[in-house]
Amino acid sequence: MATPRSNAGTKGVPRQQRRQQILAAATEEFGTRGYAAASLPAIAERVGVTKTLLHQYFGTKEDLYLACLVPVGDRLLDTIRTAMGQDGTTAHTPLRVLQSIFTALEGQREAWFVLYDTSLPADGAAARRAAEYWSAIDALAAGGTAELLRSAGSDDPLDADALTYVWRDLVATLVRWWVKHPDQSPEAMTRRCARLFAAAAALTSDPVDPFR
Repeated sequence: MATPRSNAGTKGVPRQQRRQQILAAATEEFGTRGYAAASLPAIAERVGVTKTLLHQYFGTKEDLYLACLVPVGDRLLDTIRTAMGQDGTTAHTPLRVLQSIFTALEGQREAWFVLYDTSLPADGAAARRAAEYWSAIDALAAGGTAELLRSAGSDDPLDADALTYVWRDLVATLVRWWVKHPDQSPEAMTRRCARLFAAAAALTSDPVDPFR
């Protein structure tokens, strides 16, 4: 979602307001182009300030990325924890988690790609911080999928591990699809996911074993 150019570069704009304008523009630039291709001059132009002012507010390009990454990572981690904690783990938990992610990203959907950016320098502070968020979110997914399988009668740790991988890729794929369809609200996406899950369950509910 394009950030409209603002008058943040004009005199009289409160520092905190200008800071938020820069972060919004930077999140969009990093989220749509990736860290490696993102341009500080482009971010400055989006906001209507100079590149020098960006450095004054945030330091280096990586410092600015971190300033965008942390609120995104915190928001997603908190919303997933909250969704998983509602009524314990049930068959409805995956939909609750998806709805919470869609809701948390609404208005700034490209922020997902700030958290999951493969172009970050591997030895940098931003990559390390992102990896911490990935690890925490993966741990929640692993716990949730293991509980779901236990409730279905499976204690196989390899089943749980495989389902965690499937879930992680499924969420990323659904978010990417959603970003390409800006007309789809979080509620509409959640209903769509419910239909897809129901269709998948119907396809796998045939008691006939195809490998007999």
